Amino acid sequence: MAQWAVVIPEARLASERLFHHETLELSDGGDVPGPVEGDQVLVVAEEPAPRVVALGRITAGAGRADDDPDNADVAPGGPVVVTYTRRFFDEPADAAELTLAGPLTPVDAPTFAALSARVTPAVDNRTWLVSLDLPIEAPTPAEAVRLFWSYVMELGPRELPTYVAPSDDELAMQAFVLGEEANQDPEEED
Repeated sequence: MAQWAVVIPEARLASERLFHHETLELSDGGDVPGPVEGDQVLVVAEEPAPRVVALGRITAGAGRADDDPDNADVAPGGPVVVTYTRRFFDEPADAAELTLAGPLTPVDAPTFAALSARVTPAVDNRTWLVSLDLPIEAPTPAEAVRLFWSYVMELGPRELPTYVAPSDDELAMQAFVLGEEANQDPEEED
């Protein structure tokens, strides 16, 4: 089993911070002999400096149909499909000593182990209350629901604040826009 660093494109990184995906599919690595199923992966964001944002494994997926529009264009040789085993997009780990050689870089076992050890330990899932409230004017409840989903699809996470609180502490509710905490009080300065 080999270890790899896979560079996630900036556009896909932004999408991963907004939406939950099970896999990351990228074009093949070009001239580098590619990874095989089961190889371990560091998913790395390049800018402003290399940092690890997820861990994963290479899975069989070449030539599979995928309706995820955020996946990169697939090269004729087939895609590299990474199934996430751990995500930490909001708390990336520094990887400044990692020298990337394109979208796919082999990583030696000691470097892989050192970088993997830097990630924040996994925590148990907890229950969160997540809500989005929009005042909708409509003649019927069914039409109000249709308009609601139209607004959500049109505006999406880039414009609509979503409210999040632990289920056992509703007073701790915070607004998030673009996956980051956002002050929604017009009387307070940001």
